[in-house]
Amino acid sequence: MKKRILQTMLCLMLCIGIGLPVIAQETSTTKTTTTTDQGAGQDIKNAGKSTGRATKKTYHKAKKGTKKVVHKAAKKTGEGANKVEDKTTPQ
Repeated sequence: MKKRILQTMLCLMLCIGIGLPVIAQETSTTKTTTTTDQGAGQDIKNAGKSTGRATKKTYHKAKKGTKKVVHKAAKKTGEGANKVEDKTTPQ
C-alpha cells in the first residue's frame, strides 16, 4: 500500500515538474527570436563540414581500437610462445 502511494506521489511530482516550464513559457509576454536565414547554400556547407568532422572522429576511434586489438593479440601470442618454449626445452 505504501509503495503504491509513493509511486503515485512521485508520478504527480514529475508531471508537475514537466508541466511548469510549459505553463511558464505560455504565460511569457516577451518573445524574442534571433534566427537568421542563411540560405540553402550555407546549410549544405555546414552539413558537409559536420560530416567531415564526424568521419575524422570515426577514423581516429577505429584506428585507436585497431591498435589496441593488435597489441593485445601480439602480447597473447608472445605469452603462448613462452608457454610452448617452456614445455619443449630439454631437461
